[in-house]
Order: sequence, then C-alpha cells, then structure tokens
Amino acid sequence: MTSPAPPRLRALRHVALRTTALEESVDFYTGPWGLELVDRTPDAVYLRASGPEHHVLELHAAQANALDHIAFALPTPAEVDAAAAWAEAEGATLLERPGPLDRPGAGYGVRFLDPENRVLEISAHVHAVPERPLDVPVPRKVAHVVLNTTDIDALTAWYTRVLGLRVSDWSEHQMVFLRANTDHHVVAFNQADWAAPNHVAYEVGDLDAWMRSIGRLKVAGHETAWGPGRHGPGDNAFAYYLDPAGLVPEMTAEVLQIDEATWMPRVWPRIPELSDLFRTAGPPSPDIRRHMGGVPDPGWARPAG
Repeated sequence: MTSPAPPRLRALRHVALRTTALEESVDFYTGPWGLELVDRTPDAVYLRASGPEHHVLELHAAQANALDHIAFALPTPAEVDAAAAWAEAEGATLLERPGPLDRPGAGYGVRFLDPENRVLEISAHVHAVPERPLDVPVPRKVAHVVLNTTDIDALTAWYTRVLGLRVSDWSEHQMVFLRANTDHHVVAFNQADWAAPNHVAYEVGDLDAWMRSIGRLKVAGHETAWGPGRHGPGDNAFAYYLDPAGLVPEMTAEVLQIDEATWMPRVWPRIPELSDLFRTAGPPSPDIRRHMGGVPDPGWARPAG
C-alpha cells in the first residue's frame, strides 16, 4: 500500500563513487583526508568517518570517474517499504526491491533510479561502528553531495516530491540546496551541460578541526584547489581539493542549522562577497571548475568496468 506522503529521510548515509585511481585514492582518503578503511572487496573499498555510520564513502574501480550511488537513511524497514511504494507509485524504476542488503554494512534497503539514471538507495538498520574520539580533527560524517544536472527544475521537483527533501536556498537559478534534516543541505544540484558528480563534502566538528585538517593536508603536500573560505548559502566553511582521480572532495565545518518551522528559502546573488564571506578564497579557478564539471555520466546505463 502506498504511503500517503513522501518519506522523511533522516540523513545522507554515504556516497559511492567510481574512480579511475582506486589504490591511489585509498591512500589519499585513509591518509591525509582522515577516513578509515572498514571493509573491502576485490574492486571496491568502504571508508568510515569518526561517527557511528558504517561507512560514508565507497570507492569502486572503474574506467571513468562517475557516481555509483547515493544512500539515504530511514529508521525502520517499514519506513523503507513505504518509501519504496511511494517511489514506485511516482514512476521510479526499482532496481532492487526492499529487502536485506547483502553487502558491507548490511541492513535493509531499496534501490531505484532518479530521472537522470542515478542509483539511489534508502536503507535502515545498517550496522554501526564505534565512534572515534571527537578531539581527532578528521571527518565525522559526509555532509553533502553536489550533482551536476541538465534540468535543475525537474530534478528539484522530483527530489522534493519523491524523496521528501525540502528546498533551503537557491544560488540564483544556477544551484539549489536541499535538506533532509536540520543541516542546510545534504544534496545540491548545479545546472550544467551534462549529469556528473560535482563534489562530495565531509564535515569536521568545528573550525579548529577544519583548520587542523587543512594543515594536515598541506603538510602531506595537498594544497587547496579552492579555499579556505566560507559560503553564503549554508554558511559553511569550505576547502576544496583534488583527489588522485581528479574527483573533488570538500572539507567543511559549521553547516547552517535550519529551524523547520520558520525557515524561508532565499535566492542568493552569485557575487564574490556572498560566494565567500571570508573573502579569502577568491573565485574558483578554471581548473577546479573543470574538475567539478566532471565527464558526462550516463548513470545506471553506463558500461560495466
């Protein structure tokens, strides 16, 4: 039976990426980036942050950089069943019907496609891991994923209608920020010429941990590709990097918290003093823009490998 309303997703659980440099990326993300290897298969690795989530990043060996899937959290299998019924009633193509998950982290989940053939997973009862000390300046969770899209209005309508996400803000008509919980955004869309992952952000505990993370990366030989700075939309501190495959991770902190009862979405002009409130980063370079643009990603229909 279809639920009478879209699901109220609790959080972004993990992001899975396809990478052309698997082993080099494992060294980067488990080294200066600060994640920890929690499981692996012959062609994939599963990396945890300092929080209780089993893993926040999956890396899959591939011939081209791409998004593999995005996973969202619900509390119970019954809510996963209801979310699957709602998505199917709204016309989504189910790739895996609700049931036990036979992969690292286990749990109970469903997978289906968004309108641009991205694979989305909604899961519950995924295995937890012991939290790492809060005083360690490493990521504690995946904060958000930004995706390039050819139709920002259609994707916004679909993600709010089918997944129950809410619009927090717009950056003119170029970007839109969607939330699942009190965090300003867990997903954002950027209008572009093709669909592709833009970047994935990882949140540390505070500005001190953020600065120490930037320092750790610098000592290891990794300079920022854009930042440090502080965004207007979301009010989060940012520092963007390039990983060994050319994918873009962001180290972030102090993401704006939303009061659901009173928040009204705003439209932010795309001007330097609002893109970076610190005024330290300057505009993003053509090189980081190129990496954020990625390569055309056909989604689930992509060739294997």
